[in-house]
Amino acid sequence: MNEQRSLTVSQLNTLIKDYLDNFPMLKNVYVKGEISNLKIYGGSGHLYFTLKDADSCLKAVMFGGAGKLKFRPEDGMKVLCRGRIAVFVRDGTYQLYTESMEPDGLGSLYIAFEQLKAKLESEGLFAAEHKKKLPKVPFRIGIITAPTGAAVRDMINVTGRRFPAAKIIIYPSQVQGENAPAQLIKALRYMDENNLADVIIIGR
Repeated sequence: MNEQRSLTVSQLNTLIKDYLDNFPMLKNVYVKGEISNLKIYGGSGHLYFTLKDADSCLKAVMFGGAGKLKFRPEDGMKVLCRGRIAVFVRDGTYQLYTESMEPDGLGSLYIAFEQLKAKLESEGLFAAEHKKKLPKVPFRIGIITAPTGAAVRDMINVTGRRFPAAKIIIYPSQVQGENAPAQLIKALRYMDENNLADVIIIGR
């Protein structure tokens, strides 16, 4: 045996890693498969999972993925992932470093909607006993929206035509962007707890 030509395990894994890192096709590859062994780490949002088909499986990771995606991945879900293939030198394994993921079939927004709907339904929020009856003629109408722009003008005009005797109360809030959810919740809670309106419209 010629020891002069031998490599350590680390050297071999690094050599393979360097080769794959410079292989053009593997720098931006699309892979379809079914998710299994999914682990989501709450603090970082990292996703660790396996993509599989009928004959093979591939380890994959998506750093910060939980915060990037419009839907929540689940075991058994078929997805299309885009990313790069690289070797994890310590373990001598290769995996897909995922940059984006979308459902392989239904759109991500539809799946996100259905998941949220199922969650709210399980909490009983759609139950009839939790619903308030709308007044036939509201005398105080709250509008939560951006304070300027065409949307608020349209809501004021339409509401004024349909209920000319009603008082319109505007509560300004962002309606898009990462700060919007917190502001909308704050506005809705304030108007409801202080009984400022008979009905409340949230619009954009």
